[in-house]
Amino acid sequence: MSDWYEQAPLPDKRRVAASFSRAAASYDSVAALQRAVGVELLARLPVQLRPQRWLDLGCGTGHFSRVLAARFPCAEGIALDLAEGMLQHARPLGGAQRFIAGDAESLPLRDGSVDLIYSSLAVQWCANFPAVLAEAHRTLRPGGVFAFASLCVGTLQELRDSWQSVDGFTHVNRFRRFVEYQSLCADSPLQVLTLERKAERLHFAEVRHLTHELKTLGAHNLNPGRPGGLTGRARIRALVEAYERFRQPQGLPATYQVVYGVLQKPF
Repeated sequence: MSDWYEQAPLPDKRRVAASFSRAAASYDSVAALQRAVGVELLARLPVQLRPQRWLDLGCGTGHFSRVLAARFPCAEGIALDLAEGMLQHARPLGGAQRFIAGDAESLPLRDGSVDLIYSSLAVQWCANFPAVLAEAHRTLRPGGVFAFASLCVGTLQELRDSWQSVDGFTHVNRFRRFVEYQSLCADSPLQVLTLERKAERLHFAEVRHLTHELKTLGAHNLNPGRPGGLTGRARIRALVEAYERFRQPQGLPATYQVVYGVLQKPF
């Protein structure tokens, strides 16, 4: 066994993993926002950072594993994701030396084994964010950096408000509040270098283009309380009419409230 890897059982998060596994082949075709957020997160890394080993936490299709490999050519790379389908897609494309299935709340890594944990739009699916922070602290070497981009309340608010006017079901994924990120990061053993929220907005010609994109990404509604079965035509028409009140000259807006955090393990 190597000096960084140790086997840990995966928690039962099969719904999230299965949804993203199914989306692996189509994900990159509609991932413009994900690309932009990931690039923004990279720009926030400390300029002096020179990791010997990095972890792409929630690597998805491995796009940013390949970017990290190019940025840090002398470092060893580990790509980790909960969705085996994503790993199967990413492995042949390279970038990291290791591709492993694992969970951010229980990393299959040894203590003090990495210098950088990079995680773009993954930890919003983790119910236990304090565990994510604790695992980052445990597995980072002193001076190591945990850089993450996540989503908070206000994401897809236009879609949420439009559905709210149609029925009482949960149609849009729930995310924690930004103040919770602030409190949890402040309470963690990691030092907060930067933590901020930034709105990113996409525009769509029609509501169906947005909902199709969410499904293609594997990020459609995964919450308890979602409606079962097919959505009726009458409700879809009502949704379209409700969403039209948000229309702008560029199209129908879809706002993502992105949280960018860069934390460091004290020396």
